Amino acid sequence: MIRIIIADDHAVMRLGTKQLLAEEVDFEIVGEAADAFDVVHRLRTVPCDVLLLDLNMPKRNGVDLLKDIRSEFPNVAVLILSMHPEEQFGIRTLRAGASGYLSKDGEPELIPKAIRIVAGGRKYVSPALAQLLADDVDMNFQKPLHEILSDREYTVVRLIASGNTVGRIAELLTLSVKTVSNYRARALEKMNMQTNSDIMSYFYKNGLLS
Repeated sequence: MIRIIIADDHAVMRLGTKQLLAEEVDFEIVGEAADAFDVVHRLRTVPCDVLLLDLNMPKRNGVDLLKDIRSEFPNVAVLILSMHPEEQFGIRTLRAGASGYLSKDGEPELIPKAIRIVAGGRKYVSPALAQLLADDVDMNFQKPLHEILSDREYTVVRLIASGNTVGRIAELLTLSVKTVSNYRARALEKMNMQTNSDIMSYFYKNGLLS
């Protein structure tokens, strides 16, 4: 029996996922979580084989939460189920320790398949993400500008591209305004950009906003 915790801040999404997985005789839903703190609490109190994790969890940045989970619960396979397509966070989450990545826009029947794969100790990689990984290791392939950013720099500039102010980003990430400004400055330098408008234009043209 594969024991599963569903972590998503939307109750409707959790319910839909539970209904989908209820049809699988080898699955057992052992818990649900609505925010980052709840995820960690559930993992500490309920035996779990696979965590279905949404990246946009309240109270903790998704990639940072993933790293914390992998550090404290190395035997739990973490399957990301996100509204964001693979090119936005796929490679970053695999580097952070995810066992697989699924877009919520994908076919529902892929979820049970992916759960069984990661529960067996393997990685689940979609064809689209497999191509991104192949490009990532190709020495002759020039990485997109956003791929040279650190996880935190990418998170900051993506929030800027979504129209958030530095002050609002500081609130969302529980950081000081100065720290967020430093991440923004480093990202602008790496991407050879000058203004927030440059960031917005780049993210829009490259389809990096959901």
